[in-house]
Amino acid sequence: MNTKGVSSVLDYSVEGKEEEEQFDNVLEKTLKLIDFAKEKKAIPFAVFKPSGFGRIDLYQAVGEGKKLSPLETEEWNKVVARFEKVCQASYDSDVALLIDAEESWMQDAADDLVDKMMQKYNKLKPIVFNTLQMYRWDRLDYLKRLHEKAKKEDFFIGMKLVRGAYMEKENERAIEKGYPTPICASKEATDENYDAAVSYMTDHIDRMSIFEGTHNESSTYFLMDLMKEKGLKANDKRIWFGQLYGMSDTISFNLAAEGYNVAKYLPFGPVRDVMPYLIRRAEENTSVAGQTSRELLMIKAERNRRKGK
Repeated sequence: MNTKGVSSVLDYSVEGKEEEEQFDNVLEKTLKLIDFAKEKKAIPFAVFKPSGFGRIDLYQAVGEGKKLSPLETEEWNKVVARFEKVCQASYDSDVALLIDAEESWMQDAADDLVDKMMQKYNKLKPIVFNTLQMYRWDRLDYLKRLHEKAKKEDFFIGMKLVRGAYMEKENERAIEKGYPTPICASKEATDENYDAAVSYMTDHIDRMSIFEGTHNESSTYFLMDLMKEKGLKANDKRIWFGQLYGMSDTISFNLAAEGYNVAKYLPFGPVRDVMPYLIRRAEENTSVAGQTSRELLMIKAERNRRKGK
C-alpha cells in the first residue's frame, strides 16, 4: 500500500478482557508495535483500546466517582501505569498514538486519563490522540472544553473523529437504565455533529491535529474543501484521513493519488478476539447509504476494465 502512498495502522484489536495477564499482554504487543513503527515510514501511528488495558467495569466505577476498594485502587493504578508506559514509548519513538473510544459508560474515565496524557506528552506537537464518537451529542462540547484547557496549559490536541459503533447497545442501555440516550436523535443529526467537529478542528488547526476516520464520501469531500478554503496543503502533517483495510478503497487510494495523508487500519489478533471489532466496522460501513452497493459496482467496473485491456 505504501508504494501507492497509503500508510498503515497496525491495530491489535483485542478488547473487553478481564485478567491482568491479558492486559499486560496487550500492553507488550502495543509497545512492540510502537518499536516496529519507529523504523517504518509506512506506519505513522500506533493504536490501542482502553479496554485492552483494563476492565470496563473499573473504568465505569472511576468515571462515576465511586469509592474504590484497596484492590480496585491497585488495579486502577496498573491501568494508569499502562497508559503512561505506552504514551512515553510513543513520545520517545516519535510515533503518534491513537487511543480508541468505547462505550459511553466507561468513556469519562478514559477521557480524563487521555487528557492527562495529552497535557504531559503533547507539549511540542500532538503525539497522543483521543477519539470522538460524533454520534454522541455531547462530544463537541467536550472538544471545546478540552481546547480551552489546551490554551491555558499550553499543549496540543490530537483527535480521531469517527461517527461511532455502539449505537444499538447505547440506546438499549439508556432505555433499560432510564436515562436520556447519549446518541444523536437521527443520522442527519450525527452527520451535522460530525461536520461541526471537523469544522471546529480545522478552524483551530494551529493547536489541533485531525485523524478523520470515515468511510463516508461526503465527509471526506467536506474536509478536503475546508482544507482548500483555508489554504492548507493536501499533505499538511496535521490532517490525516483513515479507513479500514478492505473497505472504501476508492476513497483511500484516490486521496493518496491527490497527495493527501491517508492510512488504512489493519486489525489483527486471535480471530475470536478480533471478530467483535470487525462486525462493528462492517455494520458501521453498511450504515452509510448505498456505500456497499457502490463499492460492489466499482469493483465490477474495474474488473471489466481490466478484462478489456
